[in-house]
Amino acid sequence: MTAPVTGPTTGASLEVVRPGALTTVQDRGRPGYAHLGVPRSGALDTAAYALANRLLGNAPDAAALETTFDGVGLRALAPVTVAVTGAPCSVRVSGRPVAWGAAVRLPAGAELEVGRAESGLRGYVAVWGGLGVPPVLGSRSTDLLSGLGPPVLSAGMLLPVGPAGPDPAPGADACGLPGAPSELLLPLRLGPRADWFTQASLAGLWRAAFRVSAMSNRIGLRTEAGAPLVRGRAGELPSEGMVLGAVQVPPDGLPVVFLADHPVTGGYPVVGVVPPGPALDAAAQARPGVPVRFVRSR
Repeated sequence: MTAPVTGPTTGASLEVVRPGALTTVQDRGRPGYAHLGVPRSGALDTAAYALANRLLGNAPDAAALETTFDGVGLRALAPVTVAVTGAPCSVRVSGRPVAWGAAVRLPAGAELEVGRAESGLRGYVAVWGGLGVPPVLGSRSTDLLSGLGPPVLSAGMLLPVGPAGPDPAPGADACGLPGAPSELLLPLRLGPRADWFTQASLAGLWRAAFRVSAMSNRIGLRTEAGAPLVRGRAGELPSEGMVLGAVQVPPDGLPVVFLADHPVTGGYPVVGVVPPGPALDAAAQARPGVPVRFVRSR
C-alpha cells in the first residue's frame, strides 16, 4: 500500500481504490509566485469547486479532488461526508446510488464510486474538513507543470482528511451551475501582442470556428480546425510574463488558452487575454471537439 500523503488530520482518511484517468488535489491555487517561476494552479472550474466546499460547510480554500472524465473510486477508512459536483455523473456508495450535488455520508469501510462524466469533463469531490495534505507555498494544489504539491492520485494512496467545521448546511443548489458548453464562447481582450498579426487575420478571428483539441490539458486549452492567425511581422519575441487566460499563438496560428497550470513565461505572441470567470470555468468542462469562438471584450 502506498504511504499516506501526510498532514494535519482528524485521523480519518480516504484510500484511493481507482484513481481515474487524471485525478489531482486542488484548492484555490498559489497565486503570487510567478516571479519564482511557480504557476498559479488550483481548480479549473472554480464555481464547481466552490460549490462542493459550500455544500459541506468547508472553508472556501479547502482542498478537494479534481477528476477528469471517468471519475474516481475511494474507500472511507473512517466515517466521512463528501459531495460531488462539476460534470454530472452517477455517484454510488458501496454499490447503491446516492445524490450528486449534495452532502453524502460514508460509513467506515464504504466505497465511493464517482462515475464517468455524462456531460462536461471535470468533477470535484470534496470531503467535510477538506483534504489534509501538506501545503506547499500556501496551497495544497497539484501543479502538473512544476511538480509542486501532492502527486497525481494512484491506487492505494491514502488521503488524510482535515478537521471538520460546522455541520454541513442544506441550501446550496448544484442546479444553479451552468451545464457543459455545447459551444465555448470566450470573451477576448486584445493585447498585448495583437499588433504581431495582420489586420485581416484579427478581423477574421471573430468569425473563426475553432474546436477544442484532444491535446488540451490543465496547462492550456488547445484549439484546432479554425482559420489560423497570420503574423504581420517576422522574428521572435523574448520570453515575457504569462497570465491566466492568456491566448498564445504558436507558429501553426491556432490559439492556445492558458489555464491554471500554465507556464509563467513564454515567447510566442499573446493575441489577447480571456478574463478569469465563467468563461474559463466553461473551458474546464469543454470536451475535445466542442466548437470554440472568440468574442470581443473590452
